[in-house]
This record gives sequence, C-alpha cells and structure tokens, in this order.
Amino acid sequence: MNQKTIDIVKSTAPVLAEHGTAITTRFYQMMFANHPELLNVFNHANQKTGRQQTALANTVYAAAQHIDQLEVLIPVVKQIAHKHRSLGIKAEQYPIVGKYLLMAIKEVLGDAATDDIINAWAEAYQAIADVFIQVEEEMYQESEKQAGGWRYFKSYRVINKEQESKEVTSFYLQPAAGEQIPTFLPGQYISVRVTIPGNDNLHIRQYSLSNTPGDDFYRISVKRENCPQDGLVSNFLHDSVDVGMTLEISAPAGEFILETETQHPIVLISGGVGITPLMSMLKASVTTNPKRGVTFIHSAKNGEYHLFHDEVAAIAEQHSIRYLTSYTDPSEQDITRKQFDKDGFIDADWLCKHANDQAAHFYLCGGPAFMKNIYQCLIDNQIPASNIHFEFFGPAMEIA
Repeated sequence: MNQKTIDIVKSTAPVLAEHGTAITTRFYQMMFANHPELLNVFNHANQKTGRQQTALANTVYAAAQHIDQLEVLIPVVKQIAHKHRSLGIKAEQYPIVGKYLLMAIKEVLGDAATDDIINAWAEAYQAIADVFIQVEEEMYQESEKQAGGWRYFKSYRVINKEQESKEVTSFYLQPAAGEQIPTFLPGQYISVRVTIPGNDNLHIRQYSLSNTPGDDFYRISVKRENCPQDGLVSNFLHDSVDVGMTLEISAPAGEFILETETQHPIVLISGGVGITPLMSMLKASVTTNPKRGVTFIHSAKNGEYHLFHDEVAAIAEQHSIRYLTSYTDPSEQDITRKQFDKDGFIDADWLCKHANDQAAHFYLCGGPAFMKNIYQCLIDNQIPASNIHFEFFGPAMEIA
C-alpha cells in the first residue's frame, strides 16, 4: 500500500471504531440477505447477542491501527485463523465479506465516506484478507499432512455417550471409516457441524477436547443450554445423537494450549464447562511432565453440576496434585460431605492464599463473568499478565 492509503486508513480508524458495531451489524444483515448460504457457517446465537458484531468491529479497528505493520497482528490473526479453519472458511469467501463490509461503511458513514476513503479501505481490506488467506491455507495444509488428517469436515462415529453432570454429557468419537486419528495439542477444540430437522441451515459449534492427546478417540463434553437459540445444537446432541450415529467434525484447532516443554508450575482454573480444555491440559501434564507442580481449581454451582470431579480427584491423588473446589450454591448434601473448599465465588484473597506463585503460569477458562473476575483477582495479586493464559467460549472479548 502507498503512504496515502495508509494515512487515510489510520486517520479514519477512530471514526470506524465509533460506529464499529453499527457497521458490522449492517454488514451481516446485507451479506446474509444476499448470500444466505453463509448462514451455514456463522453461529446464529452469537449474531443475536451481538458478540460476533463486536468482535469483528474490534478486529477491523485493530487492523486499521496497524495497517502499516501487519506483522504486529499475526498473533491475533492466527487465533482467528484457527477458528476460520475449524469452520471451513474458504479463500473465495473473502471477496464477499469485503464487498459488504465496504457497503456497510458507506451506508453508515454516509457522505463522510468519500471515494478516497472507500478506495483506501478496499485496498487495506485486500491486504488484510491476503494475510488471513495465507495463514489459513498453511493451517489447512498442516492439518491434511497429519496421519489421518483432513481439510474441512469428516465423519466421526459416536462410540460412547456418558452423562457427566446434571447438564453435561460427553461424546466419544472415532473416525467412521476406521482411519488413524490425528493427535492434538492439550487445550484445542473441534467444530461439530450438524443438520437439525426443521432448520434450513447447517449449524456449527466448537467444543474443547477433554481427553488426553494420543488417545484413540476424541472426547467432547457438551453442556445443555436452556436458551432455545443458544441451546439449539447442544440440545440436539443431548436428545438426538446416540452411540453408533455419526457427526461431522473439523480437525483439532486452537492456540489456547499448554506449554509442555517447560518446568514452571501451572495453575489451572476453570468455571463450569470451562473445565473441558483444562482436563486435557491436566492429563497431558501428568503424562509428559510428571514432575511439574500443578494446582487445579474448579468452580461449580454445586455437586450436581460439578463436572469430572471423580476423574480429577483420582488424577490428583495419583500424582500429588493440589485440587481445590469452589461451590457458589452448595447443597446440604455437599456441606455434609465437605466436598468443596470454598463456599461462594472465588476472590483475590482466597486465590492469594492457595495460588499465588509468581513463577507459575495460569490457564483460565469459563464464562465471561467468571473469566473477568479471575483475571482481575490474579492481577490484584501481582501475577504478571504475561503468565496468564485464557480462552473465552465464542467470539473474543475484552478481559480487562
């Protein structure tokens, strides 16, 4: 890009940031109206809550700020590219996105969006799209090169289905055609694509792998969501998918992964179903690095909702791992059994007492409110931000 284009994009970035959500909301409306086939790719629930629109607006603004040094964005690009690869995004879809994004900018900004501004943003979008296309193609090729690997979606058979808690069921999956199963990195997820009777579109959701890398199966543990739109796929899986049936899945993806080569202690902190990627991390750690110090902290509503308690307790006892639990609404039975260590939400003082090693690396996963609380507690306890690793379920959000 020439300097004039760079200057225009950077100077107009604050304006787009101010109107970002309005632009991205209008963008999705126009794109889906003209290309309804793309509804087979996007999460409709995230569209309704506005999280997808906000995430896209933040990405566009960040790209505009660094348009003259796109290498700064590579970590963010890779994170998004993992999600795109798991969704089966294709290079030929980028021009469609660019077309309607520019139309939305023009419509929302009106006369302020001059031809020079639109042309500059068109050039900038193409540069950004080229980076995504290149990174995603490299990821597709890497996935295909693995033994048993593939590019988009592949049929896997449900070999076992287990109820883990009041609202979570695990599904054990193996290749339907009997091929080798590719390994994955602890913390990664797969996308599951389903056709639901009575719905016009395909639906895709991401679920973390909760088993040990190297197993001859994948395990996903799915929470039943009560909201009809949020729970469309989870309820279908719980109610309609049984042993012997097949699911279409993507190859494992994601950058929220455990560092397995270092010896620094780790603290795994999860809330609710956020325990799933941390289960994989826990199992990988005791398998590949058994001398490493591990603290495992989980927060649940109560014993009925406590996912993988027996499994974690057995691993903790066998490998001398510190295992602590917090119940936000313990039952009388929980109190009688003394099954939890903290009554109520996790706070900074409690964390300071039980997990305040400045050299440790902390891995967090859970709902948005849980994540923001734990992150702030760790910062308040002087844990370096560089030692805190986290993943939100769904589109990226600000944690602080």
